[in-house]
Amino acid sequence: MGRTEKGGLLKNPGFTFVELLVTMAVIGILASLALPQLQGFRRRSMVSTMQADLRTFAMHQESHFYDTSTYTDDLVVLRAKGFQNSPEVSVTVNEATFLGWAATMKHAQLLIECYMFIGNAAPVGTAVAEGQIACS
Repeated sequence: MGRTEKGGLLKNPGFTFVELLVTMAVIGILASLALPQLQGFRRRSMVSTMQADLRTFAMHQESHFYDTSTYTDDLVVLRAKGFQNSPEVSVTVNEATFLGWAATMKHAQLLIECYMFIGNAAPVGTAVAEGQIACS
């Protein structure tokens, strides 16, 4: 803060233009450092959503299998049993027979897909172990 010659305070103390520019530069640097971290958190959140949807899908497939002794590729049937995928997540049933099923989840805002297969269904995507979710 500025002072008068007698040591008193100025009547209208404030920030100088240079102080405002320095403050804005510091805020800009902090924002540029934080933005990649926030994007990473957002990406991981979307992948977690797809993984949760695959687990829910698997539970409803098993419920359908228990009732009918076969898996289904009809999402309407699974939705009637309570399956609901998250918004912006699409479900593709790659294979469904009485021997097993394979499915793919895709989020509208990501290039990453998640895969899972059960039983004798052909492995899909990067999934190599039955019952385990793989995302790539």
